[in-house]
Formats: sequence, C-alpha cells, structure tokens
Amino acid sequence: MKISTSFVSTALTLTLILYVGVWIFEAQTKFFRRAYDEIALDNRNHYLSCEQLPSEAEVGRVVEAHQADIQKIEQVNPGFVGVEIDASTCPGKADILFWYGTHQDRLLIEDIISGDAFYGVPYRLQNR
Repeated sequence: MKISTSFVSTALTLTLILYVGVWIFEAQTKFFRRAYDEIALDNRNHYLSCEQLPSEAEVGRVVEAHQADIQKIEQVNPGFVGVEIDASTCPGKADILFWYGTHQDRLLIEDIISGDAFYGVPYRLQNR
C-alpha cells in the first residue's frame, strides 16, 4: 500500500498546527506547568515575570508588618514550615516563598493566607 505525498504533507501540516496551538495555549495559561506543579510536586507558583514582582523592599515591609500571620504560618508545623523572602531570581524584585513538609501543612497555610497574594505580595508554595 502506497501513501500519497499529499496525505503525508497534510498530516505533517496538521501536526505542526496542533503543536503550535498547544505551545501558544501553554504560553498563555501555563496549564501543563500548573498541573505538574500541583499534582506531581504539590507546589503552587504565581508564574509572574520579574517585571510583575514588587520590589524587595516592599516585600520586606509587608513581611515585617504582618509578623503575626508569618508566625501563625510557621506554627502550622514548627521546623517543617518556613517563610522566606526570595529575591534570588530577580535582582531588586522579590516574592514570598512558603515551604512545608506535607500536603496537610499546605492546606493549613492556604487557609491562613486565604487568597492569591499575601497582603498584596505574590507568593509561592513549595513542598520540601
């Protein structure tokens, strides 16, 4: 059985269009990255660019102003839950990293924060 070259050409074109569509969809929504972070790693990321992050000084002020909430989060599971200001990726810009040991810790942290930002500062959750 001989496959025509027009069929192969059409199949390759459709495959390329599908790949480009999936790539655009992922670039705009981070759907697959979010799914991997959530399901496989039990992490949460904000996926913001450096330009979208607040200054490191502003993040420091928010953390300092809300020490009671920070301590409440750290007390979820002392020694296995922590809070860091992360400015390692974007010089002069920062976010907050909450790390934890179990999924139950994460759920409790999310209940305390109860939103997509910690007093206006983007945060990430990382299962360690």
